[in-house]
Amino acid sequence: MDKTLHYLFDPLCGWCYGATPAVAGLLEIPRVSIELLPTGLFSGEGAPPMDDAFAAFAWSNDQRIERLTGQRFTELYRRRVLGDRQRLFDSGPATVALTAVSLTAPARELEALKAIQRARYVDGSDVTSLVTLAALLELLDLGEAAARVANADANLLDATLARVGRAQALMQEFGARGVPTLIAESGTKRRVLDHAAAYSDPQALIGQLEAV
Repeated sequence: MDKTLHYLFDPLCGWCYGATPAVAGLLEIPRVSIELLPTGLFSGEGAPPMDDAFAAFAWSNDQRIERLTGQRFTELYRRRVLGDRQRLFDSGPATVALTAVSLTAPARELEALKAIQRARYVDGSDVTSLVTLAALLELLDLGEAAARVANADANLLDATLARVGRAQALMQEFGARGVPTLIAESGTKRRVLDHAAAYSDPQALIGQLEAV
């Protein structure tokens, strides 16, 4: 039977970045599809200022994630992103960019998410900027999505809000308190997977999904 994995995440969530390799690995399972659902956790009113305390907290978490998963958090990221006191920790623009990809090239949205994460955590790029995000999508040969990001209109913003609303509804339904959250669906059955396996034992995560 076909299975769908609803992946609830935030593009600026370090733990979601840590889970990315394991989530991508789930696509290797036959007849499994992944629905990416950004939750808006760090967007709008949820976007905190990047002050010294928050930057120190984020870097501490990042180091733990790197030890668990091997995902890189570079000094360039620490200096350019965590050291920037001009911009908020705002995932809204990246969520808009991913929505543009979902509308124009849905099969490549996970690829785009990985590129955005790498741009931030490895290259130290400012992915809270729509200009930066549009240029990144151009480099991925996602020109239609890049054009929509560069000229974000009401339709794109409404589609973004709809996706975030769906993600938040699922979080409320299943009592999820944070991201990443992985909800597997097969026929009429749905269950939340233990996402901790995404960090320490990706093969166990595959086993959970296969068991649904």
